[in-house]
Formats: sequence, structure tokens, C-alpha cells
Amino acid sequence: MASLLPDITPPIEDYLKTIYAVVGESVEGRATTSAIAERMDVSAASATNMMQRLAEMKLVEYVPYRGVSLTPGGEKIALEVIRHHRLLELYLAEALGYSWDEVHAEAERLEHVISEEFEDRIDAMLGHPTTDPHGDPIPSKTGSVAPDPRRPLSEVAAGESVVVGRVDDRDGDILREIARLQLVPGARVTVVESLAGGKVVLRRSERELTVPPEIARRVFV
Repeated sequence: MASLLPDITPPIEDYLKTIYAVVGESVEGRATTSAIAERMDVSAASATNMMQRLAEMKLVEYVPYRGVSLTPGGEKIALEVIRHHRLLELYLAEALGYSWDEVHAEAERLEHVISEEFEDRIDAMLGHPTTDPHGDPIPSKTGSVAPDPRRPLSEVAAGESVVVGRVDDRDGDILREIARLQLVPGARVTVVESLAGGKVVLRRSERELTVPPEIARRVFV
């Protein structure tokens, strides 16, 4: 993709995108080096070295032992990459027939190399969509993104009727199981009870099903 700075490499884009995601999941509004390393599947030392480099490039604010947050410049790059990724996921699913558990890995490879013109053409062809196949919001061309107030299914109280809004797309096996359970965006379910170990019993169309904790944590309503 056309970077906003000449020395922005795909690994740097991946780190910025990951920081954006981890910060969004954090109560403190910062991403710890250990959380970044775990999400990137790299050593803590490698993540620390990159945080120092990104700080020198003024893409993050880094305080040792307290974590990082994105600067406005770093957030702009992260949202550009995320926009490419989510548009590509939808394009792969709708135009090329990829299943929803295949699009994430393919988009990861393509998000760094498409041009802005290609991005604009995909956006226009798809009718300027606002969400990807997994329900995640697609950042706008100007870098704004809709707030996501959703909570995981694991936190829904018994008796509540909810609609699935999005699902975590990082694990293909989990996505296939979510599809098998028909917990796709738009599905309406009622929580019957929460069981020991994090399992959740749901009712959908007069049928009850038990959702394992690893699924309940990755389905958002």
C-alpha cells in the first residue's frame, strides 16, 4: 500500500494495527509490551525494540513498563491499514467466493500492497460498505471509525435477548465453529444461563444450545 511515510514497512504497519486493537480492548487506553508481543507472536524483547523505534518515529508514545499509545500519526496509519484489510475481506467474500474463515489470512497478505486507487475501486464496487464479513466497522476514507459498544456473549445476563453484531476473526477454526452454531452477525439469541467454566446456554428458534467459553468470548452482541 502507499504509506504515509516513506520508511513505513509492512512490519511497522502490523505493529501499529495491533497496538490500535490492543488499546481498544484496554481499560487503561494503553497497550502493554507483553500484550503486543503475545498478539504478534514475537518475543517481548522484539516488541520492546519495535516500541522504541516507533517512538523515535513519533508514531507511538512509549513509557517503559507502562505501555504505549498511538500518536495521531500512528493512528492514521493504523486505520488506513485496517480499512484496506476489512475492505479486502469483504471483497474476497462477496466477489471471489472466499468463506468467512479464509478471508482474514488472505487480507493480511494483501493489505500492505494495494494502491489507494484499488482501495477506492473496491469501496465503490461494494457500495461503500460500513462493516466487513465479521461485523467489524470499516474505517472511513478520512480515518474515522464508528464506536463499538458491543460486549462479549460471555458477559450477557440470563434472560437477555440480544443480536450478534460481530465476531473475532483471528482464528479460522473458531470462525468455522461459530458458523456451525449459526452465531453470525444478525442472529438473535436469548441467554438462558451461564454455566461453570464460562459456558453459556442459548435459545434460538425454540432450540437450546451450549456455547463453549472460547466461543462466548469471541462473539459480540
